Amino acid sequence: MKKTIAVIFGGRSAEHDVSIITGHYPIISSLQATGRYTVVPVYIAKDGSWYSEPAMNDFSYFQVEDIDEKIGKLKKLHFSFDDGFTLVWSGGIKARQQKIDVVFPALHGTYGEDGSLMGMMRMANVPFVGCDLIASAVAMDKALTKQALQTEGVPVVPFVWFSRADWAAKNKELLGSAKKLKLPLFVKPVHLGSSIAISKVKTYGELENAIEVALHYDEKVLVEEGVENLIEVTLPMMGNDVVKFANIERPLNKTEFFDFSDKYLSGGKKLGGGGSLNGKYSELPAVIDKKLADKVLKYGEMTYRTLGCTGIARVDFLIEGKKGEVYVNEVNTLPGGLYDHNWRSVGVSGVELVENLISLAEERYNANKGTVYTFSSEILTKLDSAKLQRN
Repeated sequence: MKKTIAVIFGGRSAEHDVSIITGHYPIISSLQATGRYTVVPVYIAKDGSWYSEPAMNDFSYFQVEDIDEKIGKLKKLHFSFDDGFTLVWSGGIKARQQKIDVVFPALHGTYGEDGSLMGMMRMANVPFVGCDLIASAVAMDKALTKQALQTEGVPVVPFVWFSRADWAAKNKELLGSAKKLKLPLFVKPVHLGSSIAISKVKTYGELENAIEVALHYDEKVLVEEGVENLIEVTLPMMGNDVVKFANIERPLNKTEFFDFSDKYLSGGKKLGGGGSLNGKYSELPAVIDKKLADKVLKYGEMTYRTLGCTGIARVDFLIEGKKGEVYVNEVNTLPGGLYDHNWRSVGVSGVELVENLISLAEERYNANKGTVYTFSSEILTKLDSAKLQRN
């Protein structure tokens, strides 16, 4: 009997469109290629409404200018947490229902990759692919990630962070703290990915405007030192208790840092053609000194363990080429396209990748079955309610 896999994509996030791409390439396309699953596409619109139509399994469904109007004509999707996770289409004499065996999240950014969806799936008691709630939430917060890694001795670049409320109350003081960092600086929204709203600051005079831009997209901002003689590399990993590495990969920067267009548009490579969307995206495997590669593998696994990652993640590094210093930059718990081009380079096909991730999701789910989440006590029956009312 085929397992029913719900692939959830879209979402209330600045990475909404990228999420649609990841949901289809490689996830839905690979699941359909196996012929072993019933694939249910679940689309979350930018306003947070849920929809599902079989035609959404085709990426071209979303390549129309009037997509919002098209989606708005559909009946909204609801769900039930009774005895697992069930999708419910209301309307007609009787609501149509579909029980889901495994959820495959493809929601980048806010309300998805940040742990929000994972919390919901935990409450629904259904296996789901990728990192669990805590790892997702911590990794999504670039500042919190650096703080956690520092406690375990994993090197990160000098940084400061603050909230939108902090900035409104004492921006001059915070500017002073940020200006103690060595130029150039990078200013980032703490919770966003795909290089959205990131600024490179070459003079302290540019700093305030860069912070304002970042805080327009997020309630928390990170300011960190740049790295001289920079070599950027990434390391995809997969596993639960046992971690498997893909190749260390080096982005080929056309500009001073990768922005949204560099990652997803330049090079003109067609979707589904293999590799990243940018046809000249990277050097794979990265040509770096073995000592540096060993540090990347060591700190990559330390990072994966420290944050409690499971399923899949990608750790990004900054290397000072002349000094041989390696810093963990950030952690992505849902790499765009699952970095399937990199996994293929170590012999893992797109189909094997998604099936391995489903197996890891079920492995973690089964391992957690023995955990007791409730506790029986006599406190309610023995408590003096009259005394409580008097207090």
